Amino acid sequence: MNFSDRAVPIPFSRVFRWGVLDRLTGRRKRPKGEPARRVHHADKLLWESPRPSMTWIGHASVLIQMNGTSILTDPNWHRAATIPRLVRAGIHFQDLPPLGAVVVSHNHYDHLSMKTLRRAAAMRPQPLGIAPHGVGAYLVRAGFRDVVELDWWDHTSFSGIDVTLVPARHWSRRGLFDKNRTLWGGFVFSGERKIYFAGDTALWDGISEIPARLGPLDAALLPIGAYEPEWFMCHQHLNPEQAGEAFLRTQAKLLMAIHWGTFVLADEPTLEPPERLERWWRAREWPEDRKLWIPRIGETLALQGPGPTGLPGE
Repeated sequence: MNFSDRAVPIPFSRVFRWGVLDRLTGRRKRPKGEPARRVHHADKLLWESPRPSMTWIGHASVLIQMNGTSILTDPNWHRAATIPRLVRAGIHFQDLPPLGAVVVSHNHYDHLSMKTLRRAAAMRPQPLGIAPHGVGAYLVRAGFRDVVELDWWDHTSFSGIDVTLVPARHWSRRGLFDKNRTLWGGFVFSGERKIYFAGDTALWDGISEIPARLGPLDAALLPIGAYEPEWFMCHQHLNPEQAGEAFLRTQAKLLMAIHWGTFVLADEPTLEPPERLERWWRAREWPEDRKLWIPRIGETLALQGPGPTGLPGE
């Protein structure tokens, strides 16, 4: 199955200019690869608690806990193809609690690590694997026995949590000849809380359809990195200000910033995204129930009451 009709076309000439010509001519910036701050010790009292919570493990890997179970998004404890990590994962893999589900948003190497998926498949009890069409084959290859593939707006459920695959403005490729042969997307998890995990996406009008279809969101986990050069990346990734605009369109109560400070994927300095997002946030007046959380790797936020409270540092 080919999903090219759902992707925004990115001409090869643009890829060649950014990846080859701009590097050879010196026009491409060399980003400053500084790692995101990491907590010294992940707060096991929080993420082993039965209360709803979210823990940033790094990049797009988040441990979400609610309804007495755990969800792991885009798990990657290793490299992104040939790109090394700037900072180790926020939780040692062996310290993870039992997982109810592992979800993978698309097949790019920074989001889909076969080495990590094989470790997750070896957990007992083995978690459910959930992925867009075509991506489930990677989970099966990693050893998952129970895998659900979804199309946009399809849903499945486990442990009282409804999981819906929602559209994203992105694309897929794992090798030289498989462009857009697998689907991509974000997920909305509806249980004790309603949490939107965007995976990878550019800004587009369809984000507003998520709360329109699925109702009010407690939290939006949005990528804020890998956006320079703008002329090339704007069709596939959010910059910090666009992540803020996407947050407004989701109508969520909490914006959690992810997808930065772990790998050098584009040309911006790796610590620039949170600085730009904070400036964007401070330039606006917000009601008390709207929150911004830029976590350190390994940091946990407990979700209490009708929305997020007790943000670290408050």
